Amino acid sequence: MGRRNISGAGVMAQGLAAGRGWPAPRAVAASLAGSAAVGLLAYRRGSLSRGGALGAIATGTTIFSGGGALPAALLLTFFVSSTALSHWRRERKRAAAIEFAKGERRDLGQVFANGGAATALVVLGRVRPGAPWLAALIGALATVNADTWATEIGMLSRRAPRLLTTLRAVPPGTSGGVTPLGSGAAALGAALIGLVAALGLRFDRDRAAAPLPPAAALPLAVAAGLTGAFADSLLGATVQARYRCPICDVPTERARHRCGAATVLVGGRRWCDNDAVNFLSSLGGAAVGWAWGVGRGA
Repeated sequence: MGRRNISGAGVMAQGLAAGRGWPAPRAVAASLAGSAAVGLLAYRRGSLSRGGALGAIATGTTIFSGGGALPAALLLTFFVSSTALSHWRRERKRAAAIEFAKGERRDLGQVFANGGAATALVVLGRVRPGAPWLAALIGALATVNADTWATEIGMLSRRAPRLLTTLRAVPPGTSGGVTPLGSGAAALGAALIGLVAALGLRFDRDRAAAPLPPAAALPLAVAAGLTGAFADSLLGATVQARYRCPICDVPTERARHRCGAATVLVGGRRWCDNDAVNFLSSLGGAAVGWAWGVGRGA
Protein backbone atom coordinates (compact mmCIF):
# COMPACT_ATOMS: atom_id res chain seq x y z
CA MET A 1 0.00 0.00 0.00
CA GLY A 2 1.46 3.38 -1.02
CA ARG A 3 1.84 6.21 1.46
CA ARG A 4 -0.56 9.11 1.17
CA ASN A 5 0.95 12.56 0.82
CA ILE A 6 -1.16 14.90 2.93
CA SER A 7 -0.42 18.62 2.44
CA GLY A 8 -0.63 21.25 5.17
CA ALA A 9 -3.94 22.44 3.73
CA GLY A 10 -5.21 18.88 3.75
CA VAL A 11 -4.24 18.47 7.38
CA MET A 12 -6.12 21.64 8.28
CA ALA A 13 -9.14 20.34 6.37
CA GLN A 14 -8.98 17.18 8.47
CA GLY A 15 -9.08 19.37 11.56
CA LEU A 16 -12.16 21.16 10.31
CA ALA A 17 -13.83 17.91 9.40
CA ALA A 18 -14.18 17.14 13.09
CA GLY A 19 -16.92 19.78 13.22
CA ARG A 20 -17.34 20.61 16.88
CA GLY A 21 -14.69 20.41 19.58
CA TRP A 22 -10.94 20.29 19.16
CA PRO A 23 -9.24 20.09 15.76
CA ALA A 24 -7.47 16.89 14.76
CA PRO A 25 -3.98 16.45 16.29
CA ARG A 26 -2.32 16.52 12.86
CA ALA A 27 -3.97 19.86 12.10
CA VAL A 28 -2.69 21.30 15.38
CA ALA A 29 0.84 19.99 14.76
CA ALA A 30 0.99 21.39 11.22
CA SER A 31 -0.41 24.73 12.37
CA LEU A 32 2.05 24.91 15.26
CA ALA A 33 4.98 24.25 12.93
CA GLY A 34 3.86 26.91 10.45
CA SER A 35 3.12 29.49 13.14
CA ALA A 36 6.44 28.85 14.84
CA ALA A 37 8.29 29.37 11.55
CA VAL A 38 6.54 32.69 10.93
CA GLY A 39 6.98 33.84 14.54
CA LEU A 40 10.68 32.97 14.62
CA LEU A 41 11.33 34.72 11.31
CA ALA A 42 9.51 37.86 12.50
CA TYR A 43 11.45 37.79 15.78
CA ARG A 44 14.79 37.53 13.98
CA ARG A 45 13.85 40.39 11.65
CA GLY A 46 12.95 42.60 14.60
CA SER A 47 9.21 42.75 13.91
CA LEU A 48 8.22 40.87 17.08
CA SER A 49 9.58 40.84 20.59
CA ARG A 50 10.12 37.48 22.31
CA GLY A 51 6.72 37.72 23.98
CA GLY A 52 5.19 38.89 20.73
CA ALA A 53 6.58 35.86 18.91
CA LEU A 54 5.09 33.52 21.52
CA GLY A 55 1.76 35.30 21.23
CA ALA A 56 1.87 35.07 17.44
CA ILE A 57 2.54 31.33 17.67
CA ALA A 58 -0.40 30.80 20.03
CA THR A 59 -2.73 32.98 17.96
CA GLY A 60 -1.61 31.53 14.64
CA THR A 61 -1.87 27.93 15.80
CA THR A 62 -5.40 28.45 17.06
CA ILE A 63 -6.60 30.25 13.94
CA PHE A 64 -4.81 27.95 11.48
CA SER A 65 -5.91 24.67 13.05
CA GLY A 66 -9.35 25.73 14.22
CA GLY A 67 -10.40 27.96 11.35
CA GLY A 68 -8.69 26.46 8.32
CA ALA A 69 -7.04 27.97 5.26
CA LEU A 70 -9.21 31.09 4.84
CA PRO A 71 -8.83 32.59 8.34
CA ALA A 72 -5.13 31.66 8.18
CA ALA A 73 -4.76 33.58 4.91
CA LEU A 74 -6.54 36.61 6.36
CA LEU A 75 -4.31 36.61 9.44
CA LEU A 76 -1.17 36.35 7.31
CA THR A 77 -2.41 39.15 5.05
CA PHE A 78 -2.77 41.43 8.05
CA PHE A 79 0.55 40.43 9.59
CA VAL A 80 2.63 40.70 6.42
CA SER A 81 1.11 43.96 5.14
CA SER A 82 1.16 45.72 8.52
CA THR A 83 4.74 44.61 9.23
CA ALA A 84 5.91 45.84 5.83
CA LEU A 85 4.22 49.20 6.34
CA SER A 86 5.71 49.62 9.82
CA HIS A 87 9.20 49.48 8.29
CA TRP A 88 8.32 51.63 5.26
CA ARG A 89 9.85 55.12 5.53
CA ARG A 90 10.23 54.61 9.26
CA GLU A 91 12.90 57.27 9.69
CA ARG A 92 10.60 59.91 8.26
CA LYS A 93 7.75 58.70 10.47
CA ARG A 94 9.96 58.73 13.56
CA ALA A 95 10.87 62.34 12.90
CA ALA A 96 7.29 63.43 12.32
CA ALA A 97 5.30 61.57 14.95
CA ILE A 98 4.88 61.82 18.70
CA GLU A 99 6.46 59.14 20.85
CA PHE A 100 4.27 56.06 20.81
CA ALA A 101 3.82 53.84 23.83
CA LYS A 102 5.56 50.95 22.08
CA GLY A 103 8.21 50.58 19.42
CA GLU A 104 8.21 48.84 16.06
CA ARG A 105 8.66 45.40 17.63
CA ARG A 106 5.16 44.15 18.44
CA ASP A 107 4.95 42.71 21.94
CA LEU A 108 2.56 40.20 23.48
CA GLY A 109 -0.05 42.85 24.29
CA GLN A 110 -0.09 44.18 20.73
CA VAL A 111 -0.39 40.71 19.24
CA PHE A 112 -3.41 39.84 21.37
CA ALA A 113 -4.94 43.30 20.91
CA ASN A 114 -4.91 42.82 17.13
CA GLY A 115 -5.51 39.08 16.92
CA GLY A 116 -7.41 38.28 20.10
CA ALA A 117 -10.89 38.87 18.69
CA ALA A 118 -10.19 36.76 15.59
CA THR A 119 -8.81 33.96 17.77
CA ALA A 120 -11.87 33.98 20.01
CA LEU A 121 -14.16 33.89 16.96
CA VAL A 122 -12.42 30.79 15.59
CA VAL A 123 -12.90 29.06 18.94
CA LEU A 124 -16.56 30.12 18.88
CA GLY A 125 -16.85 28.66 15.38
CA ARG A 126 -15.69 25.30 16.72
CA VAL A 127 -18.26 25.39 19.49
CA ARG A 128 -21.10 26.90 17.45
CA PRO A 129 -20.49 26.18 13.75
CA GLY A 130 -23.81 27.76 12.81
CA ALA A 131 -22.89 31.19 14.20
CA PRO A 132 -21.74 33.90 11.73
CA TRP A 133 -18.21 33.70 13.13
CA LEU A 134 -16.49 33.93 9.75
CA ALA A 135 -18.24 37.20 8.82
CA ALA A 136 -17.32 38.57 12.25
CA LEU A 137 -13.71 37.42 11.82
CA ILE A 138 -13.49 39.22 8.47
CA GLY A 139 -14.80 42.35 10.19
CA ALA A 140 -12.30 42.10 13.05
CA LEU A 141 -9.25 41.60 10.82
CA ALA A 142 -10.45 44.26 8.37
CA THR A 143 -10.56 46.67 11.30
CA VAL A 144 -7.05 46.03 12.59
CA ASN A 145 -5.64 46.12 9.06
CA ALA A 146 -7.48 49.34 8.27
CA ASP A 147 -6.29 50.95 11.50
CA THR A 148 -2.68 49.92 10.92
CA TRP A 149 -2.67 51.17 7.34
CA ALA A 150 -4.29 54.44 8.45
CA THR A 151 -1.61 54.98 11.10
CA GLU A 152 1.44 53.97 9.08
CA ILE A 153 0.46 55.81 5.90
CA GLY A 154 -1.42 58.68 7.52
CA MET A 155 1.70 59.78 9.39
CA LEU A 156 3.24 60.64 6.00
CA SER A 157 0.45 63.09 5.19
CA ARG A 158 1.52 66.62 4.35
CA ARG A 159 -1.64 67.88 6.01
CA ALA A 160 -1.74 68.10 9.77
CA PRO A 161 -4.16 65.56 11.25
CA ARG A 162 -7.27 66.82 12.93
CA LEU A 163 -8.76 65.43 16.10
CA LEU A 164 -11.90 63.51 15.22
CA THR A 165 -13.96 65.06 18.05
CA THR A 166 -13.00 68.74 17.69
CA LEU A 167 -11.37 68.96 14.23
CA ARG A 168 -8.48 70.98 15.68
CA ALA A 169 -5.02 70.35 14.24
CA VAL A 170 -2.83 67.99 16.27
CA PRO A 171 0.73 66.62 15.86
CA PRO A 172 1.17 63.60 13.54
CA GLY A 173 0.66 60.35 15.40
CA THR A 174 -1.75 61.82 17.96
CA SER A 175 -4.38 59.27 18.99
CA GLY A 176 -7.71 60.27 17.48
CA GLY A 177 -6.13 62.38 14.74
CA VAL A 178 -7.33 61.72 11.18
CA THR A 179 -6.24 62.84 7.71
CA PRO A 180 -7.73 62.26 4.25
CA LEU A 181 -4.64 60.21 3.37
CA GLY A 182 -5.02 58.04 6.47
CA SER A 183 -8.73 57.54 5.90
CA GLY A 184 -8.08 56.47 2.32
CA ALA A 185 -5.39 54.09 3.53
CA ALA A 186 -7.87 52.62 6.03
CA ALA A 187 -10.30 51.88 3.20
CA LEU A 188 -7.55 50.19 1.18
CA GLY A 189 -6.40 48.14 4.17
CA ALA A 190 -9.92 46.90 4.81
CA ALA A 191 -10.45 46.24 1.11
CA LEU A 192 -7.34 44.05 0.98
CA ILE A 193 -8.81 41.79 3.66
CA GLY A 194 -12.08 41.72 1.74
CA LEU A 195 -10.37 40.75 -1.53
CA VAL A 196 -8.45 37.91 0.11
CA ALA A 197 -11.65 36.72 1.79
CA ALA A 198 -13.54 36.83 -1.52
CA LEU A 199 -10.85 34.79 -3.27
CA GLY A 200 -10.76 32.32 -0.41
CA LEU A 201 -14.53 31.87 -0.41
CA ARG A 202 -14.52 31.34 -4.15
CA PHE A 203 -11.76 28.74 -4.29
CA ASP A 204 -11.87 27.04 -0.90
CA ARG A 205 -13.83 23.84 -1.47
CA ASP A 206 -14.44 23.39 2.24
CA ARG A 207 -16.48 26.61 2.20
CA ALA A 208 -18.11 26.22 -1.20
CA ALA A 209 -21.48 25.84 0.46
CA ALA A 210 -20.90 28.57 3.04
CA PRO A 211 -23.84 30.98 3.34
CA LEU A 212 -21.45 33.95 3.02
CA PRO A 213 -21.12 34.52 -0.75
CA PRO A 214 -17.75 35.65 -2.14
CA ALA A 215 -19.27 38.86 -3.54
CA ALA A 216 -20.27 39.93 -0.01
CA ALA A 217 -16.75 39.75 1.42
CA LEU A 218 -15.42 43.02 -0.01
CA PRO A 219 -18.31 45.34 1.00
CA LEU A 220 -18.49 43.59 4.38
CA ALA A 221 -14.78 44.13 5.03
CA VAL A 222 -14.81 47.78 3.94
CA ALA A 223 -17.91 48.59 6.00
CA ALA A 224 -16.66 46.80 9.11
CA GLY A 225 -13.07 47.97 8.70
CA LEU A 226 -13.94 51.65 8.35
CA THR A 227 -16.44 51.47 11.21
CA GLY A 228 -13.83 49.87 13.45
CA ALA A 229 -11.05 52.23 12.36
CA PHE A 230 -13.12 55.34 13.09
CA ALA A 231 -14.21 53.80 16.39
CA ASP A 232 -10.50 53.44 17.15
CA SER A 233 -9.97 57.14 16.40
CA LEU A 234 -12.96 58.11 18.53
CA LEU A 235 -11.69 56.07 21.48
CA GLY A 236 -8.21 57.48 20.94
CA ALA A 237 -9.56 61.03 21.07
CA THR A 238 -11.71 60.51 24.14
CA VAL A 239 -10.62 57.75 26.54
CA GLN A 240 -7.11 56.65 25.54
CA ALA A 241 -4.47 57.88 27.99
CA ARG A 242 -2.37 60.78 26.70
CA TYR A 243 0.70 62.07 28.51
CA ARG A 244 3.22 64.91 28.36
CA CYS A 245 6.77 64.90 29.64
CA PRO A 246 7.23 67.78 32.15
CA ILE A 247 10.97 67.90 31.42
CA CYS A 248 11.05 67.67 27.63
CA ASP A 249 7.58 69.19 27.14
CA VAL A 250 6.65 66.70 24.40
CA PRO A 251 3.48 64.62 23.99
CA THR A 252 3.81 60.87 24.44
CA GLU A 253 1.79 57.72 25.00
CA ARG A 254 4.22 56.53 27.66
CA ALA A 255 3.63 56.77 31.41
CA ARG A 256 7.40 57.29 31.70
CA HIS A 257 9.29 59.24 29.07
CA ARG A 258 12.48 57.93 27.48
CA CYS A 259 14.39 60.61 29.38
CA GLY A 260 13.40 58.82 32.59
CA ALA A 261 10.91 61.37 33.86
CA ALA A 262 7.42 60.36 34.96
CA THR A 263 4.95 61.88 32.53
CA VAL A 264 1.77 63.79 33.35
CA LEU A 265 -1.65 62.54 32.26
CA VAL A 266 -3.20 65.26 30.10
CA GLY A 267 -6.20 63.38 28.71
CA GLY A 268 -8.06 60.09 28.68
CA ARG A 269 -8.00 57.31 31.28
CA ARG A 270 -4.91 55.62 32.64
CA TRP A 271 -6.38 52.15 32.20
CA CYS A 272 -7.02 52.68 28.49
CA ASP A 273 -3.81 52.32 26.50
CA ASN A 274 -3.37 51.77 22.77
CA ASP A 275 -3.70 47.99 23.12
CA ALA A 276 -7.08 48.38 24.81
CA VAL A 277 -8.25 50.74 22.07
CA ASN A 278 -7.14 48.37 19.32
CA PHE A 279 -8.90 45.42 20.94
CA LEU A 280 -12.13 47.34 21.53
CA SER A 281 -12.19 48.65 17.97
CA SER A 282 -11.61 45.12 16.61
CA LEU A 283 -14.65 44.03 18.61
CA GLY A 284 -16.59 46.83 16.94
CA GLY A 285 -15.56 45.60 13.49
CA ALA A 286 -16.45 42.05 14.51
CA ALA A 287 -19.88 43.25 15.65
CA VAL A 288 -20.51 44.80 12.24
CA GLY A 289 -19.49 41.55 10.56
CA TRP A 290 -21.67 39.52 12.93
CA ALA A 291 -24.68 41.72 12.25
CA TRP A 292 -24.01 41.46 8.51
CA GLY A 293 -23.88 37.68 8.79
CA VAL A 294 -27.06 37.47 10.85
CA GLY A 295 -28.90 39.73 8.43
CA ARG A 296 -27.93 37.54 5.47
CA GLY A 297 -28.11 34.19 7.19
CA ALA A 298 -24.33 33.62 7.12
